[in-house]
Amino acid sequence: MSQIDENMPHILIIDDDTRIRELLRKYLSDNGYRTSTAENAQQAQKKMQLFEFDLLVLDVMMPGITGLEFTEKLRKDENTVPILLLTARAEVEHRIEGLGVGADDYLPKPFEPKELLLRIQNILRRSVVDETLIEPPEEVQFGDFTFRYARGELMQNDSRVTLTTREIEVLRCLTSEPGRIVSRTELADGEDISERAIDVQVNRLRRKIESNPRDPIYLQTVRGSGYVLRTD
Repeated sequence: MSQIDENMPHILIIDDDTRIRELLRKYLSDNGYRTSTAENAQQAQKKMQLFEFDLLVLDVMMPGITGLEFTEKLRKDENTVPILLLTARAEVEHRIEGLGVGADDYLPKPFEPKELLLRIQNILRRSVVDETLIEPPEEVQFGDFTFRYARGELMQNDSRVTLTTREIEVLRCLTSEPGRIVSRTELADGEDISERAIDVQVNRLRRKIESNPRDPIYLQTVRGSGYVLRTD
């Protein structure tokens, strides 16, 4: 068994199934993560008031407040903690719904524990600036907005715009070389995410930066190629 490092990310596992909850807790603990568990959204909310978590592993189909409803509530409350949804629903529409309310990734049940671990690692990696990359611009401005690359912080004049981890990563891709066309494959960052899911994430971001998301000025689609962020 791997020894738990106090510097490792703290993960909250939220699932009403005791067996699955304990299996996930043991597996992630054995792989060096600090873990806590909750059997429903209400219990999770109480634990989130006491501890700061680096990631939520959240079951969609729970009695009372569902995983989708809890995700939507957290995002409306401007809580940007990364969220990985677990769902028995295999249909693409339901996966897209999860991304649409602000989840960072999803994993259909049943799944291989190794895949869960890799997806968690990918989400956490995206939340950390990789200092080995070619040095990006410190700030990129477009209209009333300023994106601070290292912090992953988007400001509109003097107000901060709340972004999810995935939205921050999308903006980092688009602003690493301002004006460059970025493909959907690049925005997927090596993950098995459909083009439709990428489009959903981009549309969510547009709603935050465009006065008319259907006729975007900044985050534009390049037909057959991907997306580009038009800067001043």
